[in-house]
Amino acid sequence: MSQHLTRSLVLCSSILAASPLAGQQPVSGAATLFQNVRVLDVKGGKLSGPTNVLVKGSRIERISTDPGTPDATSRITVIAGGGRTLMPGLIDAHTHIMLATMSQAALLTADVGFINLVAGKAATDMLLRGFTSIRDLGGPVFGLKRSIDLGVVVGPRIWPAGAMISQSGGHGDFRMPTEIPAAPGAFSYSERTGFVAIADDADTVRKRVREQLALGASQVKLMAGGGVASSYDSLDVTQFTVPELRAAVEAAENWGTYVTVHAYTPRAVKQAIEAGVKCIDHGQLLDDATARLMSEKGIWWSLQPFLDDRPSPFPEGSPNRAKQLEMFSGTNTAYALAKKYRIKTAWGTDMLFDAATVAMQGALLANMVRWYSPAEVVKMATADNAELLALSGPRTPYAGRLGVVDEGALADLLLVDGNPLENIRLLADPEKSFVVIMKDGRIFKNTVTP
Repeated sequence: MSQHLTRSLVLCSSILAASPLAGQQPVSGAATLFQNVRVLDVKGGKLSGPTNVLVKGSRIERISTDPGTPDATSRITVIAGGGRTLMPGLIDAHTHIMLATMSQAALLTADVGFINLVAGKAATDMLLRGFTSIRDLGGPVFGLKRSIDLGVVVGPRIWPAGAMISQSGGHGDFRMPTEIPAAPGAFSYSERTGFVAIADDADTVRKRVREQLALGASQVKLMAGGGVASSYDSLDVTQFTVPELRAAVEAAENWGTYVTVHAYTPRAVKQAIEAGVKCIDHGQLLDDATARLMSEKGIWWSLQPFLDDRPSPFPEGSPNRAKQLEMFSGTNTAYALAKKYRIKTAWGTDMLFDAATVAMQGALLANMVRWYSPAEVVKMATADNAELLALSGPRTPYAGRLGVVDEGALADLLLVDGNPLENIRLLADPEKSFVVIMKDGRIFKNTVTP
């Protein structure tokens, strides 16, 4: 490296360190003391007795019945818990933060700068609903993630997949019919802006995966079967071949991470498992044999509580609405199979194209008591989802443990006015229920009366 380049890098580092952005990061000596709280043990499904929790910097330093305070040199914020519940921040394992609150038509035509600004607001709103981490499975989210990490925008931690990788005519192909066939080397708007990447052979799949990893993907998302929002494919369509999927898996494994796939049907899921995929997202139409195979292979099942219980972005009578209703019909069976075979199950929302539905994020989590106990619901959206995030290995963008309130864990915390184990509906009303929201040791909401 030349002396000139070295001096330039040092200068850039000095400028960044002195910039206002640096001041928005957690201060190393800053401390917060939660006094008289009941810590929610999400793995054990129980509350502690009156406890004091000391956060220093970005981590939980001490959990004790001793009401001691930090040393006098620390900046201390004391929060009187009043016996409220202190629990880990919530985690959504399947989001599309760039696509969540705008219509599909707008996303395919709007200026990408506008899309980023809208997504920034969506990220802020999501954090204020108590979701401190998300696994984002498709969209040009790298810039938003960087802005959040630097403190430019308020939002959750993001595990980004980047562009969704799809075959031609697959679930990620949003080209107009007049754009098919594409001229050699031509890319559609959704490809140019990083929403999707289309690949039709193993070499191209490998290249597209490597591109997303180079941009900062923590895991890779491929479309292995038909989907609801796409125009060309029915739900029964199996997408990619085993060699194509295996090319993606090998490229991801070389980076120490994994591939997850969008798939609903037994054939699509079996093909993905044969290729070495580690996680299935959706799977509403799976059968008993395929669920058993997932259990035997230790495959993660990232399920979403898709039911016809909310407004649909698709008009009644449209092909997309028909596919949506077909998919909804399998949700109860899918959860029954996940429980029957004790499959490692993650929870996510996969909310798209509708701001009103996105605002129901906590309610969708609370509705999980249709299939699980409140303790199981809370564990799934915290400790279990954190375990899935850790599957990214060295590509995990944030060092430290999440999903638990333990000494040494990252300080992503919610102070809840009530006990979610007794009243799961508290999660559906975050504005009222979450009186303190902390991420990375920083307080983003505090309505506790001094």
